[in-house]
Amino acid sequence: MANHSHQELKLTKFEISSPIKMILGVAFLIGLATFIFGFVKYPERMWPAYLTSFFFFASIASAGLFFVAFNYAANAGWSASIRRFGEALTGFFPYMLAGAIVLIAGFKYLYAWGTPETLHALSGGKPTYLAPGFVIARLIIFGGGSWLFAKKIVGNSLKQDATGDHQLTKSNAAFSVGYIAFFALSFSLFSLDLIMSLLPTWYSTIFGVYCFAGGLQAVFAVIAIMIVVLKNSKWISGYVNVEHQHDIGKYLKGFSVFWAYIAFSQFMLIWYANIPEETEFYIMRSLNGWMPISFAVLIFRFVVPFLVLLPRSSKRTDSVLVGISVMVLLMHYLDVYWMVYPNFFEGIPMFGLWEVGMLLFFGAIFCGSVLHFMSKNNLVAIKDPRLHEALTHHVTY
Repeated sequence: MANHSHQELKLTKFEISSPIKMILGVAFLIGLATFIFGFVKYPERMWPAYLTSFFFFASIASAGLFFVAFNYAANAGWSASIRRFGEALTGFFPYMLAGAIVLIAGFKYLYAWGTPETLHALSGGKPTYLAPGFVIARLIIFGGGSWLFAKKIVGNSLKQDATGDHQLTKSNAAFSVGYIAFFALSFSLFSLDLIMSLLPTWYSTIFGVYCFAGGLQAVFAVIAIMIVVLKNSKWISGYVNVEHQHDIGKYLKGFSVFWAYIAFSQFMLIWYANIPEETEFYIMRSLNGWMPISFAVLIFRFVVPFLVLLPRSSKRTDSVLVGISVMVLLMHYLDVYWMVYPNFFEGIPMFGLWEVGMLLFFGAIFCGSVLHFMSKNNLVAIKDPRLHEALTHHVTY
């Protein structure tokens, strides 16, 4: 355990290496070319891939600010030195809003409610709720609202680096409570609008919680990787150590269990009730080659992470934690893919150029925006009043 005083530690400016810049640039250009070609020639094939990758990265970025917010709301001191990692993920928010606006062009290729004829054929209040104008308004509120909360919460955190004003921490606690409430509602609607409404005759009352659990598990995997890669680097040496890594590993294990609990609850209630409007979702994912994918998500998103991360040593072993984190991220993408693709192409799994291209497109934008944030700001909130708690943090179990 590092036992330094804050004054003895030094921060070095983070720099993005030229090879990383080149890789991200090439990935972006390949992804952009894929998007343009698909937009013009094969929109029916491109838009499902766009939606899958967009939702994958949007859920991680949103969960990043949620991580920051619940630590502020809980007055947590242990995480003060790693909180900036969650803040860095909000660099994707402007692009998340832009990506949601671009997605509007694909409504007619993705959603049954994307055309007036099919929209009005839906029952109950769905024609009103899924009216494209109403959906667009909710997307803009989610994307714009998330960005505004990030500008306030993250902006105060960065401002504190310069001023040292402890009042900013108290202000952020209040804003964080507001964001948690906003996130709980808006992300649930975001998930319903973009994913659940792909099959507008189906419904689940905990689908938003299911997507939330997956996003939180994925963001802890991202933060775990960032800690392992950076903890001994010249940029944050002494501020972040294996104790923080251990706690993030516990969160990763805990949300693996929480995701499985929500997944089982949703499946069990639908299976037990056996209502046709509900069972169709799982029937589609048990046919046409989807059953192995369904079991793969369960096994490698819950069973393996839970068992591997049970021992104390595994959470403190870099290679083990990174390996599990990478697997969780792959499963998060596969889970989103599993939710999206059975609704298209006669329910047959398809993966190829379009999926890879959209992953490269959004992956380059996401990684580029996060790295840009990190290069412009300190990687540690150096004047947070609770930083001393993070520097002396020690895990006892």
